Amino acid sequence: MKRREFLKLSLGTAAVAALAAPAVAQAPLKEIRIGYQKTGVLVIARQQSVLEKQFAAKQIAIKWVEFTSGPPLLEAMSTGSVDFGSVGDTPPIFAQAANANIVYVAGSPITNGQGILVPAASTIRTIADLKGRRIGVAKGTSAHNVLIATLERAGLTYEDITPVYLSPPDAGPAFANGSIEAWAIWDPYFAIGEKRQGGRILVNAHEVAKTNSFYLANRDFANNNVQHTRDVISGLTEAARWAEAHRADVAAALAAVTGVPLEVQIVAANRASFVIGPVTDDIVATQQAVADRFHRLGLIPKPVVVRDAVWRPVQT
Repeated sequence: MKRREFLKLSLGTAAVAALAAPAVAQAPLKEIRIGYQKTGVLVIARQQSVLEKQFAAKQIAIKWVEFTSGPPLLEAMSTGSVDFGSVGDTPPIFAQAANANIVYVAGSPITNGQGILVPAASTIRTIADLKGRRIGVAKGTSAHNVLIATLERAGLTYEDITPVYLSPPDAGPAFANGSIEAWAIWDPYFAIGEKRQGGRILVNAHEVAKTNSFYLANRDFANNNVQHTRDVISGLTEAARWAEAHRADVAAALAAVTGVPLEVQIVAANRASFVIGPVTDDIVATQQAVADRFHRLGLIPKPVVVRDAVWRPVQT
């Protein structure tokens, strides 16, 4: 037999064998790892064991992992250390620009609960007064987007301020001791700044831009566990409906889980939106505008197409 014919025969035989070989069964899922922050529906779900109850019959455990902000949560999600989580609008943009292995699986409008604080006695009275000021913000977070949108509203550029990139736990003391002159932040830190650190609201986010928060999953986890991902969303949707109608209980739950004082969580709970829904065309368009804003300013290395990261289940 000639060598060429032998190779053709061998390759053909191998292909037939590969097609005939049974697929390797995926090991049953034993645990779902949820990344959360000190606010929102995930905290309520954890406090009420919503997902634990939902997955008990399937013998799937729920592991909760706390993060101070969205960027490290999505970094962990991309590497597979976390399966599911919730963040604001900006972290997914930075993550997608870095080729993160994540997908948007649900959305939620942010109607309130974030903005820009200044000290009560500050001479900063208008957005224009932010020019030349040191403003604390966590880079790549929803507050970062709110800050930039706020500056644009007043005809200012990002170069007109001095951004001081700080995580929320570090920015709080810096705001209290005057190291930063304004603070772009979200609840419950927004409420902490008001109630405990002498802050005055300069801008509420809803006054300057439409914003959303998102529920995301590791792309491989979502695609390999379509029904489990849908079940997580379903459980959280029920928790969200309950939260909309029981805000006093929500505040108590948030305080119990996070350790943030009840008076602070009451403020945060009363102005929060808990509704969870699909990632609609309108939400995608709003999110694309956020992505374009950050690329235009050179804060992400390349343009991103938000729709490319919207989850499209391949199973039914």
